[in-house]
Amino acid sequence: MNLDYLVREPENITPDTPILFMLHGYGSNEQDLFSFRETLPSDWIIISFRAPRNTQFDGYSWYDINFNDPEQFIDVPQAKESLNAVLESILKIINHYGLTESRAHLCGFSQGGVLSYALALKYPDLFNLVACLSAYPEDKILDGIVKDKKKLERLRFFVSHGTDDAVIPLEWGRKAADLLYDLSCYFTFREYMSGHGVNQKNYMDLMEFFSK
Repeated sequence: MNLDYLVREPENITPDTPILFMLHGYGSNEQDLFSFRETLPSDWIIISFRAPRNTQFDGYSWYDINFNDPEQFIDVPQAKESLNAVLESILKIINHYGLTESRAHLCGFSQGGVLSYALALKYPDLFNLVACLSAYPEDKILDGIVKDKKKLERLRFFVSHGTDDAVIPLEWGRKAADLLYDLSCYFTFREYMSGHGVNQKNYMDLMEFFSK
C-alpha cells in the first residue's frame, strides 16, 4: 500500500540529513501537521502522510473507531495494516533519499500518535525524536515491542495531552508515562489546559523539543 504524502525538502540533502515523518489524526488529512513546517528546522526533510481510509467530510483515518464500545475502540487489523503501510513507506523514502547515516523522527497526533508509539517501540533502531500528541499507547498493537534498553536508549519521547480531552481521556494518555518509564525510555510528559488539540504553549514546547 503506497501512502500519499506532502514533502518539504531542504536545499541540501546528505546521507545524515534529518527526516521527520508526520501522522495526522482521525478525520483529518496530510495538510494538518504539515502546517508545523514553518517553525521546524529548515535543514530537515518533512514528510506528512495521508491515512489510507476515507472518513466523512473528506477526511482520512488510519483505522475505524467505535466510540460506543471501549473494548472495540480500535479496529486492530486495520491499525496493523496501517502500521505496516507506514513502515514500508518510511523505509522506501529513507532509501530514496539515501539517508544511510540519518535517524528518522516521528510526530503523531491522536490516531497518528497511537501508531507512532508502536512504530518507535517496535523499530527503535530507525527513530530518534518521537512526539505523541493527544494519543495513548494501544496494547493491542504493541505486541512484539523491543525491551532491550540498549536499543531503546536513543529514543527521545515528547508526550502531551489536554486536561479536558473529550476524545482520548487524559487517563489513557497518562499510561504512556508508565509504559515509557518501565521501558527506561527518555521522555517528557506534559499536560495542557486544552481539549483534543494542540494549544500555543504545547506547540512552543513541541518546537523546542524538535530544535534540540
